Amino acid sequence: MEPPSVGLLMLEARAAAELSLFLATVPLLRLAPAGDGHPVLVLPGLSAGDATTYPLRAFLRDRGYRPHGWKLGPNRGPRPGVEEKLIQRLTDLHERYQRKVSVIGWSLGGVYARLLAHHMPERVRSVVTLGSPFASEPRATNAWRLYELLSGRTVDDWAERAWMKAPPPVPSTAIFSRTDGVVAWRGCMEQESATSENIEVEGSHCGLGHNPAALYAIADRLAQPEGEWTPFQRTGLRRLVYRDPYRTTPA
Repeated sequence: MEPPSVGLLMLEARAAAELSLFLATVPLLRLAPAGDGHPVLVLPGLSAGDATTYPLRAFLRDRGYRPHGWKLGPNRGPRPGVEEKLIQRLTDLHERYQRKVSVIGWSLGGVYARLLAHHMPERVRSVVTLGSPFASEPRATNAWRLYELLSGRTVDDWAERAWMKAPPPVPSTAIFSRTDGVVAWRGCMEQESATSENIEVEGSHCGLGHNPAALYAIADRLAQPEGEWTPFQRTGLRRLVYRDPYRTTPA
């Protein structure tokens, strides 16, 4: 599995325009399914912090959820203590609301989200990943050198990859883009199971957290009653926005 091409990497500049599109479509996004007030933990990508997930959290708050950032500063990879602090953060939210917590992870944050679901399924309601390379080869990304610089370890050191590729024991949705310029899109796809799925959107990697199609899909997934998960429906007008993620033709 190869990393995205240089051309796709250069197209990551689209993220700024996608933020403008998000702001322009806020009225339409208010037509997305409303939530039931359960807490949502949002985890940022590599080198990013809570500021980057603010648009997503603001959208979730508008739809009736209780969104929270991870409060751990910039994401520098799996450094000592990060896993323990994430577990404590999830535990605190679960105890505060006395409800299961949905976890959304962008890029590397999605790997953490899956880790939490595997470790504490009794406290996680569902998992949504945004361009998260949990199923890719260590270097099937244009960010692996940045990962090594920030984390102080090589990409090959994160050895226990079997749990990363296996679907979490809770409902799981993997949102990805075939024009992702940072990570190989095939490595962001979930294995199909009775409670896991893939949703494809058009856009950049760096814009996934405010991509209107991704946000609508997130709202649709989180709005499902607890214990009554069903796959995302690509019916009607949705087919114009959400292409078949399992097609064999190019994007």
